[in-house]
Amino acid sequence: MKIISLNANGIRAAARKGLFDWLSQQDANVLCLQETKAKEAQLHDQLFHPLDYYCYFSDAEKPGYSGTAIYTKYEPKHIKKQLGWKTADREGRYLQVDFEQLSIVSIYLPSGSSGEARQAIKFEFMAVYEQLLQKLKRQKRQYIICGDWNIVHKEIDIKNFKANQKNSGCLPEERDWLDKLLQPGQFVDAFRVVDQRPEQYTWWSNRGRAWEKNVGWRIDYQIITSKLEPAVNNVSIYKDERFSDHAPLIIDYDDKIIQALM
Repeated sequence: MKIISLNANGIRAAARKGLFDWLSQQDANVLCLQETKAKEAQLHDQLFHPLDYYCYFSDAEKPGYSGTAIYTKYEPKHIKKQLGWKTADREGRYLQVDFEQLSIVSIYLPSGSSGEARQAIKFEFMAVYEQLLQKLKRQKRQYIICGDWNIVHKEIDIKNFKANQKNSGCLPEERDWLDKLLQPGQFVDAFRVVDQRPEQYTWWSNRGRAWEKNVGWRIDYQIITSKLEPAVNNVSIYKDERFSDHAPLIIDYDDKIIQALM
C-alpha cells in the first residue's frame, strides 16, 4: 500500500516537470498534494485526472494560492474539505477522504516566515488542529495525515539547527508542539519508524545552492495513529527528479493491515 505526499508548489508547474508521468510509474495507491495553487476548474487537462484515480481538490479562495488534493485508487465513502476554522477553510489547507475505518488526510499548515502576522495565524492553526487531533485520537478510526507541516521536529531534521532557532519552522514552541503530538500513545511520525538517519530532508530553499549542498529541512510528514505503526514497511524520499522545491515522501504500508480498514 504505497502512499505519497508532496508539496507541489503549484500542481501545474509540477506537471510540467513530469510529476504525473512519474506517478504513472509508481503504482501508488494514494497521492496527497499540498500547495496546488490552482482551482479545480482550471485543471481541465486529462493529465490532472489520471484514469486510475479518483481525484479530489480543496481550493483556496485566493487565486494561485495554497490548496490541497488527494488522488486515490479507492473510492471514499465521504470527503471532508473543511476544518470548521475560517482561515484554514478559505485557504484550502485541509482535505480528508474517509474509508470504512481509515481516513487519509492532505494538510498544509501555514508558514510564518513572511512575518509576525502569519506566524500568529500559524500558532492559531496549531492550537485549533491540536484540539481536533485529540478528538480524533479518542475515535476508533485510524488516520494517515500527509502533508507539509512547515515544522522541523528534531535537530537531525534540519541542516543548520542553531542558526534557525529564531526562524519560523524551527522555533522551540513549534518543535515542542510536535513533541507533544508525537509522544508515546499519541501519534507517530511514520518515516522515523523505519529511518532514523540525520539529514533526510524534504525541502530546500531556492537560495544559496541549498539543493546542491543538501542544506535542507524535513518538514513533510505522514503522521499516523499509533495503532498503524506496525503497518509501516518501507520509507523513502525521492530525489532523482525535482518536481518542486519539496521532494515526494513515499511510505509503503502493510497491505493486509490497511485493506482490513478499507
